This record gives sequence, structure tokens and C-alpha cells, in this order.
Amino acid sequence: MVHGILNGIRVLDFTWILAGPYATRILADFGAEVIKIQSKKVIRGPEYNLTGYFNYWNRNKHSITLNMGQPEAREIFSKLVRISDILIENFSPRVIMNWDLDYERLSEINPNLIMISMSGFGQEGPWKDFSAFGSTLQALSGMTYLTSFRKDSPLGIGYSYSDLVSGLYGAFIALASLEYRSQIGKGLYIDLSEYEAICSLMGVALLDVLENKRDILPEGNHSSYIPASPYGCYKCKGEDRWCVIAVFDEKEWKTLCSIMGNPDWTFEDRFSNLSRRKENEEELDRLIEEWTLNYSPEEIVDMLQKAGISSGIVQNAHDIAKDPHLRARDYFVQLEHPILGKTISDTSPIRFRETRRSSLKPAPLLGEDNRYVFMELLGMSASELSSYIERGIIN
Repeated sequence: MVHGILNGIRVLDFTWILAGPYATRILADFGAEVIKIQSKKVIRGPEYNLTGYFNYWNRNKHSITLNMGQPEAREIFSKLVRISDILIENFSPRVIMNWDLDYERLSEINPNLIMISMSGFGQEGPWKDFSAFGSTLQALSGMTYLTSFRKDSPLGIGYSYSDLVSGLYGAFIALASLEYRSQIGKGLYIDLSEYEAICSLMGVALLDVLENKRDILPEGNHSSYIPASPYGCYKCKGEDRWCVIAVFDEKEWKTLCSIMGNPDWTFEDRFSNLSRRKENEEELDRLIEEWTLNYSPEEIVDMLQKAGISSGIVQNAHDIAKDPHLRARDYFVQLEHPILGKTISDTSPIRFRETRRSSLKPAPLLGEDNRYVFMELLGMSASELSSYIERGIIN
């Protein structure tokens, strides 16, 4: 059992892939009893319990199996609803409706139930039935375009940032709903559109377009509003090694020039002040990279930070795994999985001084907690459980 401030809160987890499982993982990390509802019929790809992906996003959870296509499985699920606090799902809207498990019906079973639907586009509107993944939503929101290097190369940020944002929204609204319930005395239903969640981060750019009638273009590693130049990401010595550098005033610029050995080009008029350097950023970046290529990112950062210039290493996964600060804070822990063996997991960055740190358990095997949930929580007999399994209802 995971100890934490959410002990006593039971969550039914109908989520999959990333956004939903991340939301429920956060709740599980802080002590909520999260029961993940799965089925052998649909377990595949990253949702297979023995994949690294599944294990990363589903630690601290229980797993039960129910074939929700069967009416008797839905009856069992209704009994679980009666003893639970929160239901989170991130299916397309039609799935829950096809199972006849809309909030109106579930709230009759449990008026205190909080239900959160985390669909791609929300429960209403012309796109409501469309499936969506993080990269899709990022592209539609404009984030893929604005985080690219050039307007003709919509590369984007390379991972499902919008899924993480939506997961955080989901966890936050679950906590807010518990507070609402404690004050009002009843549950509620939340329609969370993951598309709108990522669009909410585009506020400044949207205002600039609507109010100032500006064309917003990708800026790559540069910035039109941060008064610094050079200001960018530079390749260093080694395979795929990089550092970032930001120079904010003339004193820092002269210091950087001195560290680089005052090459002739640093005295040219085109680099003589901040505005001129920003006008010629592309060429400036090329010349600075000719220097950074001679050193490792660690060497560059050590030299510049000692001189008072903002600089940092672009860390990869290997760097983070051995990061001395994260290790000192026990950010990574080792978990013992019954089949995968020893695995490494990150921990929550949030810690409470008055509460001892929660222990973590590895992600569950498929149906690992059937006996606990169906027999201990619902009072099912061993013969009843066996019958449901034989008939493919609990599978």
C-alpha cells in the first residue's frame, strides 16, 4: 500500500496511453487507491502490462480485468462505482455512451461520484468523436508550428507535451473536485478537452494575433522578446552533445569574447552591440559554434558559469540518470517487478515536510488484483469469481 495524503480515496481508472494514465499515476503516487480496469481482449502495444511504457505510467496501481462488452461486467462495474470516489476515462465520447455508463446513470448509483472525461476534443462539438494523440493536438493548437526552427519546417518539440499537460490538468481537476465535494456534499462531472488544455498555453501568441494583427513565426532557439544575444543552443565536442548560452549585456559579451580568445570577428561592427548582434544572429551562432565544437558541454558550461555568463548543458537521458543533484535527493528509485526484475523509476518532485515519503510499487500485471477487488472489496465468493472467469466476463 502506498502511503500519502490521498489515502482513503478510491479511483476507477479507465485510461490508456499517456494523458489519462499520467493523471491517475499522480493520484496513486500520493496514496489514492487506483484500480485500473483492463481486458485481455484489447491489451496490445504500449498498453501491454510488460512494456516499459506501461510500467512507467502505471506504477502504484491495481489491475483488474473486465470484459465491458458483457452486460454482467457492467453490473460488476456499477458495484465498484458505488464504493469509489472518482472515475477517470479518456475514451472517445461514444465508448462510455455505448456501455450506458454516462454520468446521469452513474450518479444515481453513487451521488458522490466525481467523473472526469479526458477526451481529445471534449464531449460536444463537430470533432467530439475524433480520436487524438498528443502530436495531433499539438499540431492543431499551433504549438508544433511555433516550436519549430523555420516556418517551412514544422518539426515541433518531438514528444507528446500536450499529453503531459492534459495529465496535469486531469490530476488538478480531480483534487479541485474533491474539495468541491467536501464543501457542497455531492459529486460532479467534468468534461476535459485535451485540445483546449494545450490551446490554453498559447494565450500570448493568440493575443498577439488577435489584438496586434501580427504574423507569429517560429523562432527556433532565438527569442524576439528576451534581450540577449548570443542566445541559442550550440553543438559541442562529442556525439550529439550541446550546450545553451545566453549573453545579456556588453560586459558579458566582452567576457565571452575574452574566453574565446578575442578572435578578429568579435571586433566587427556587426557584433558591436546587442541590437547589431540580434540582426546578425545566424552568422553569430555559426561563429560561436566553431568555438564550442572544440569543447565538451561540461567544459563550456564550467568556463562560462565561472565567468558569470548564463550557460547550461543540454542533458540527455544518460546525463539525467547520473545527475548528482537528482541522486542526492533520491529522485530515482529501484523497483522490483515480478517478471521484469529490477527497474528504475522516477519519483514525484512534490514532497510534504509533515508526511513521510510515499513508497512506490511497480506497475501491476494484468488482472493481478482480481481477487482483492472482486472478493475483498465487492464480497464475491471464490466460486462466483471462477464462474465469471470461465464465462469470459472477468478476463
